[in-house]
Amino acid sequence: MKKEVLKALYDGFVTNDEEELKFLNNLQKAEIVKEENGEFTLNRKYKIGVLEFQKNFAILKDISNEHKNIKLEFENLNGALDDDLVIVKRSFNPRSQTKSKVVKIVNSSKTAVLTFIQEGKIYTLKESLLLSNKKPEQLQEGDVFVFNNKSNEVLEFFGNITDATIDEKISLYLYGEDYRLKTHVDINPDDYDLKDFSKRVDLTHLPFSTIDPASAKDHDDTIYYDAKNNELYVAIADVSYFVEQNSELDKLAFQKSTSIYLPNKVLPMLPASLSEELCSLKENVNRYAYVFKIKLNEKCEVEGSELFEAVIQSRKKFSYGRIDRVLEGHFDQYSEIEKIIFDSLVSLYKVTQQTRAKRLETGYDFRTIEYRQRLNHKGELESISSEESSSSHQLVEECMLLANIEASKKVNTVGIYRVHEDPSFEAISKLVDTVNTLGIKVKMQGNVHDTIVAIQEKAKRTLYAAEVDELIIQSQVQAHYSSTNQGHFGLGFKSYSHFTSPIRRYADLVLHRMLKTKQTPEEIDTICDHISNQQRKVDQLVWDLEDRKYARWAAQNIGQELKAKINTTEPARCITYGELPGMKILIDNYKGQLLCTKIRVILKSSNIISKTIIGSIKY
Repeated sequence: MKKEVLKALYDGFVTNDEEELKFLNNLQKAEIVKEENGEFTLNRKYKIGVLEFQKNFAILKDISNEHKNIKLEFENLNGALDDDLVIVKRSFNPRSQTKSKVVKIVNSSKTAVLTFIQEGKIYTLKESLLLSNKKPEQLQEGDVFVFNNKSNEVLEFFGNITDATIDEKISLYLYGEDYRLKTHVDINPDDYDLKDFSKRVDLTHLPFSTIDPASAKDHDDTIYYDAKNNELYVAIADVSYFVEQNSELDKLAFQKSTSIYLPNKVLPMLPASLSEELCSLKENVNRYAYVFKIKLNEKCEVEGSELFEAVIQSRKKFSYGRIDRVLEGHFDQYSEIEKIIFDSLVSLYKVTQQTRAKRLETGYDFRTIEYRQRLNHKGELESISSEESSSSHQLVEECMLLANIEASKKVNTVGIYRVHEDPSFEAISKLVDTVNTLGIKVKMQGNVHDTIVAIQEKAKRTLYAAEVDELIIQSQVQAHYSSTNQGHFGLGFKSYSHFTSPIRRYADLVLHRMLKTKQTPEEIDTICDHISNQQRKVDQLVWDLEDRKYARWAAQNIGQELKAKINTTEPARCITYGELPGMKILIDNYKGQLLCTKIRVILKSSNIISKTIIGSIKY
């Protein structure tokens, strides 16, 4: 009721309802509304809307949808929280600056808030907003807990912020994914008949192999290349056979939409009985697979493809490192079956190098390094490992890209596509300006692709090639899922879908079902929006956890000197490289150093709650 009444105040509101009149009369006493001849209107000094929290401030989204949104500092929220319906007073000073402050919380949607104790007071953990001046007697400094801000009750105790083992729970709760620790739907392996091959193509005679990180427990994909006939087989775990549409298992998988890869564990989209057992393409075990057989011509171009349900058997499980050595000519000791597979992979690598070269005529090659945190038994950061795209990564990637492209061609006009729009002209212009500040003199070319390639070519002659690639990536819009084909800018494809990872991505599972049934779900747009949002949220969740691990390490290593570089356009910030890469630090003695400047930074302080690490440049 209140929201509709408040919205009507912008145009004038008349009512005879006793409850509405009582509500409006209270607002009139506070001079928030004015009344004339029975018509209530909003005082122009006030605005009404819903709060939307950003990183360091809040936005008031005006309820009328006709006025500009207002920015509010956290200190002016007066106890209001994210998504609360509030009334804001705007005051003007002689310098024509506007100050906005929450004067009334009309409706608070939150009753459970993650909080912590600091100096005997209760603060929200995400924004460090003061929630209450009085703490429950049993709680101590630094305790983290879920608090009912209406009944003033502790709903769930997490532990103390000094305990690193609570970090995972904090990040999952902040991003609404803590249900993964509580909600489980499992399967009974005996419910599946895995011996009936009559409706499947029997490919168990082919020497498939998986190539994954050494620590991988789930194996989505396996490949085999028939060099004699120039045919590539890409076999993907047939998850849709095991996960029935609209089953409880399927509904939970949709809710999750993706597996979460944390520093020390994986929270899978599917239960381990599927992700690590029945669906996983394990070594020397018959498995159900959905297979693309891709025919290539002498120029390594796709002539055609077949898609069918099959039974396969992966003969060997390899790590990326092992295959890298093979592609370099170091076969090590090998068995007879390994020799057959190695010869096939060496031939396949030559093919994928050609498909990759062709792809890069319209797509891009970015130098990316993936950092992985390693934790000790206490949940504290111990070291950082890095993984660059090597020859074996490129071989597997090109095979998966070919299968994903072929899959996108076989769906209806309305399907589930992975799309990536072109960056805006403004974004590319800004990129050119930024790169020029590094001394890399470039100009806008005839189109976006030529401009980016020109930037990369010039950057290769400098020390900034990796940093420039990062700037190029930052200039682009984020890829997402869509029911309509809009192409993929980064990869340079006219049509692209996700087909190859149904164990860890719900999008691939949906695509498998569509290819099998030739039908598009009625709610496809809702599915695309949900899984796109989930992917972004899970990325933020993982970054939140990793940043808190860095902050813990920094808190224990105050005074330590680290290598860092100014590699962001945000002033006074740097990121470490070398032995402990990836830590973001706020510089307290910044003197306008240029982007990509390498520095030595000394750790001064670290706040584990806010994940804020402060350091000083060593001059």
